[in-house]
This record gives sequence, C-alpha cells and structure tokens, in this order.
Amino acid sequence: FLILLSTTSAYGLYPISTLLDLDPSASQLPTLSTSTLTFLYLTVGTFLSSASANAFNMLLEPKYDAMMSRTRTRPLVRGLVSRYGAVVFAIASGVIGVSLLYVGTNPTVAALSGGNIILYGFIYTPMKRIHVINTWIGAVVGAIPPMMGWVAAEGLTATTGHDSWKDMLFSKESIGGWLLAAVLFAWQFPHFNSLSHLIREEYKAAGHQMMAWVNPARNARVSLRYSVLMFPIAFGVWYIGIVNNLFLVSSTFANGWLVWEAYKFWKYQGGKGSARGLFWASVWQLPIFLVGALVTKKGVWDGVW
Repeated sequence: FLILLSTTSAYGLYPISTLLDLDPSASQLPTLSTSTLTFLYLTVGTFLSSASANAFNMLLEPKYDAMMSRTRTRPLVRGLVSRYGAVVFAIASGVIGVSLLYVGTNPTVAALSGGNIILYGFIYTPMKRIHVINTWIGAVVGAIPPMMGWVAAEGLTATTGHDSWKDMLFSKESIGGWLLAAVLFAWQFPHFNSLSHLIREEYKAAGHQMMAWVNPARNARVSLRYSVLMFPIAFGVWYIGIVNNLFLVSSTFANGWLVWEAYKFWKYQGGKGSARGLFWASVWQLPIFLVGALVTKKGVWDGVW
C-alpha cells in the first residue's frame, strides 16, 4: 500500500497544466485521457513489480523467515506454495509488471522498476546477512517508486528528442522526483530501525546483520538524523513551487511528530515504549506528508473557489 501510495502520489503531484484546466474543451485533450490510462498502467505495473520483488525475497529466505515471528507465517514457510509455483509467480508478475510499465508509461519507468526488482530481490536480500549497509540499500529500493511515479508523469509532456532516460532523470523537471525519492529514502530509517529494534533478538538469532543489535546506539542515532532531514526536504518540495503554503503546515505537523518520537527513541535507546512510538509515528507520517502534498498542490482547489 505504501509503495503504491508513494508512486501514485508522485504521479499526481507532477505539475501538468492541462490537468488543472477548467475549460470543458480540455477534456478532449490527449494529455488528459492519456494521463488516466497511464495512471492505471503505472498502478498495476508497480503492484505486480512489487509482488515480484517480494516473491524473490521470500524464495531466498524461507529458512530464515521460519526463525522470526514477523515472517514465519509466509506462504513458503508454511508450505502453502511450492518453490516451483513461487518461481513462476515471481517471474510472471515481474515480466508482466515491467512490460505494462514499458507499454503504458515510458521505458525509463520500466527500467527503474526492473532494476528495483533486482536490487531488492538479489542485492538487498542477501546483503542482510553480510553487513548493516543493507538498510541503506533497502532505503534506495524505497526511494525508487516515487521517482517512477514522477517520471511516468514527466513522460506525458516530453517531446521527441527530449525523452531519453537522461532527460527523464537529470533535467530541471526531474527535481521534484528526486525530492520525493529523498522523502522515501529518509523515511526508511526511522520506520525500519524502530521496527527492527522491537524484534532485534530474532534478527540476531536468524543471522541478519541489523544495526538494531549490531550497534544499537547507531541505530537510534541514524533514525533521528534522517527524521530531522524531513524538514529541509519538505521545504524543498514547497520551494520548487508544486505545493502551496499550507503544505508547510501539514508537513511540519507530520515531521515534527516523527522527530519527537525519534528523539525519544534516541534518548531512551528504544526503551520506555519509544521504539513502538517511533514505528507508529512513521506509519502515519508518510501518508500525512504525501496526502498533504496532494491536497495542497497548486491549482487543485481553483475549480472549487
């Protein structure tokens, strides 16, 4: 759900003027009909790609999933799905998902999705048993979906000769995508570090190299650091002009709550319920941030007023 929310929110935040045009004749413009269809392709393609990545992750870890309460009820662990069936599902959902993104959005989005399946399933997953840097790799995985949504919308206004992957990712128009990707990158740390603290002994028993037990002090410090980073990122989203001033109110509320809980998590090193408090703050902070951005997008309320 959160992956789809981050992807589709980024898609919706991209400033395409015709989407806000109040002229009834605008309904006949290709941009409007294409954007609706592209949205559907983006949503289904991202959903299937995410399913594929998760399936590959579970295929590689049933032995270790069985050791943890959080994962021991997964289908492969319980024998509800055969390994052959899981392989077929993982490959099929990945191929179909990436293909839908290629056909319905643009090649850059499809490449980002395909690369993310590989990054999550075959780099992040085995890295969990090697080094704590796996958390940073996982944060990159989380940062790519909003970039996919932004680039999908960006492709709607691209012109022939200016639609390469470099144009999609490294142009002035791509700044918003990078900022939204930064939101998801930073969010991973307070969210996952607090979660892993709650089950750190299980991670240790399963042999997963997580900061929660390898270096608890660093685990809390990193959570606080990236929570604070949400403030300048939110300011950047406002500064580039895609949202109005009210976004600073909603984002400050969400980010302030997150930082307060991250501070307590750091101060008490996860004790006194601070780990659970930070986890739930992170669960709510992201939807408030993204939905708040959509509600305060410039031009959205013009028709109402």
